[in-house]
Amino acid sequence: MPMSERTCSKVACTEQAVATLTYVYADSMAVLGPLSFRTEPHSYDLCAKHAERLSVPQGWSVIRHVAAGEL
Repeated sequence: MPMSERTCSKVACTEQAVATLTYVYADSMAVLGPLSFRTEPHSYDLCAKHAERLSVPQGWSVIRHVAAGEL
């Protein structure tokens, strides 16, 4: 499936995905970056609204990567 056709992984959300979220459980970390080139089994595609509202468990870190053109 091309990147442009992927939708948000959140239940009942039909918005277009713009970011990919991956959890690193061993490090208590969530990594949010630009939409990956292909779907991965252990990651989640998020729309802009859900990417912006991302929250993680207390004590976890969030690493946000931005594409070079977005700086």
